[in-house]
Amino acid sequence: MKCTLLNPLDKGQSIALLAVRFVLAYGFFAPAMTKWGNISGVAEWFGTLGIPFPTFNAYMAASTEAAGVVLLVIGLATRLIALPLMAVMLVAITTVHLQHGFSATDNGFEIPFYYLIFLFILATHGAGKISIDAWVHSKSCDDAV
Repeated sequence: MKCTLLNPLDKGQSIALLAVRFVLAYGFFAPAMTKWGNISGVAEWFGTLGIPFPTFNAYMAASTEAAGVVLLVIGLATRLIALPLMAVMLVAITTVHLQHGFSATDNGFEIPFYYLIFLFILATHGAGKISIDAWVHSKSCDDAV
C-alpha cells in the first residue's frame, strides 16, 4: 500500500532538480571565470596551499567548474560532472575553508558543504525530467524496444 499523501509532491521532483542545477551553475560561474581570468595567480595560490602540481590543478579546477556550469544548465552528463565537482568542493573545504569553521561569514566550509550535498543529490538522482539527460535516456530506451 503506497502512501498517497506525498504523491502530489513527487510531481515537483524534476523542478527541484532543475533548481538545484541552476543554483549550482550560478555558484560555480564566478569562481570559474575568476580562475580563468588569473590562472597563473590561482596556480601560485594553489602552491601556497600545498596542492601538488599547482598549475595543472588550477587548470583542472577552472575547467571542471566551467564545464560544470554548462553541463548543469543544460542537464547533460549531470551525474558524471557532479563527481569531479564534488572533488573540487572537497579540496576547497580541506585546503581553504575547514580551518575557519563552519560559518560562511568567517570563510568557513558552509557554502562548499551545501554545494557538496547538492552535487551528491544530482549524482544519486540525476538531472530530472527537464534535462538533455532525460531526453537522451528516453531516446535510448525507445531504440532498445
